[in-house]
Amino acid sequence: MVVSDTHGSVIALTSVLSWAKDVTPDAAVFLGDGIGDLERATIHAGFSCPWQMVRGNNDFGFPHLETLIFGFGGHSFFLCHGHRYNLYSGMDTLATAARNNGADAALFGHTHVPFFDDSNGVLLVNPGSVGSPRSHAGATFALIECVPGEPLKPEFWGIDSAGNISAVTVGNSL
Repeated sequence: MVVSDTHGSVIALTSVLSWAKDVTPDAAVFLGDGIGDLERATIHAGFSCPWQMVRGNNDFGFPHLETLIFGFGGHSFFLCHGHRYNLYSGMDTLATAARNNGADAALFGHTHVPFFDDSNGVLLVNPGSVGSPRSHAGATFALIECVPGEPLKPEFWGIDSAGNISAVTVGNSL
């Protein structure tokens, strides 16, 4: 499960984590800008799962790294918030950083827009924003199916104003 950019929306994050209890992801990733929201939402939802996380440009005072390499399901993931990779000018810098770190995928946030694309063999995935969306899809997060030896398969999920969660279709452009 991949979540980013909650920006204080503990209620929306609690909805995601309550839903996740039934889905039971094997791992969870937080890509910054709301690290402080995780503890409160986790307690409210009663959700338990190992988290991998990186600090975003608004996570002041948190000791987490800005980038992290995370191995899972036979794949390697480059985690970052994205603010250091010139995302609005294209994905080349991010894809190169992931490739140079031996990653199969780069997971990033910052733009608040759900996105996926393949960049010469590196899957790029932005789950969107749980707390402050900037796309027609609204508040979103992602699940990525990770089967050793098979391509990674991202799925995107939306949260409506009542906290209901349903699958959403996401394009591959910002």
